[in-house]
Amino acid sequence: MTPQEYFESVKERFLTDANIVVFHIVRERSTSTDGHLRAKLEMANGTSLEFSEYVQLGDEEEIEVKTYSYHWSDAKDQLIKRWDNTPHFPDLPNFPHHVHVGVDDKVESGKPMSILTVLDEIASQGK
Repeated sequence: MTPQEYFESVKERFLTDANIVVFHIVRERSTSTDGHLRAKLEMANGTSLEFSEYVQLGDEEEIEVKTYSYHWSDAKDQLIKRWDNTPHFPDLPNFPHHVHVGVDDKVESGKPMSILTVLDEIASQGK
């Protein structure tokens, strides 16, 4: 799968996911080996998700999400969760992957994420 094909599959999910009301692509760039996608999504439950993903084609011809930030907010624009891998919490397990939780911005250890896994997690939380 190329980065462009990956982004096409992501946008297909946006179009077919009943939890997504509308989306806006802020920036999209791809080559045969890497790409960047930034978008804003309005969710059916009144929340919103802004995200940025930089991907590269890996050794096994698989897409690898190299850097990411997924910012999920409630209807009042208050943070619910933000998943990212900016390397600024080196003492957390699974560094650099971490999650900012709630308006108090509690930081927890995270795991590697993609927009597809974030959408699944949002759907499972039913907010």
